[in-house]
Amino acid sequence: MRLEDISDDVAARAFRRLVRHLRHRGDAQNIDLMGLAGFCRNCLGDWVSEASGGTIDQASGREAIYGMPYADWKAANQSAATPEQIDRMNASVAKNRPDEEAALDESLDESFPASDPPSQTEPGGR
Repeated sequence: MRLEDISDDVAARAFRRLVRHLRHRGDAQNIDLMGLAGFCRNCLGDWVSEASGGTIDQASGREAIYGMPYADWKAANQSAATPEQIDRMNASVAKNRPDEEAALDESLDESFPASDPPSQTEPGGR
């Protein structure tokens, strides 16, 4: 089965389950998600914003993912990143090169494009 063959209804249910899972697993740090998969909760919120065609701003997209304003989630759940976590994140994000992102974007439905990873403003900060 191809991704394009999954109905929007089924995809939406899977997306909501992923979001609920990420909300439940506050112990899974964004820096670790970035280090492993090259995306995190912020990216997912940004993708929601991008997919909305301008009807959902970035802060609202992130709040939809976190279930609260990002600053509140960060204060309650995010710990300082270690140098090792930052190194893993940087190596993982390097795999998100524009040429690979273009190929990824082509493989995703145009209504849900991949975004660049958000810039890091401080260690562990997203």
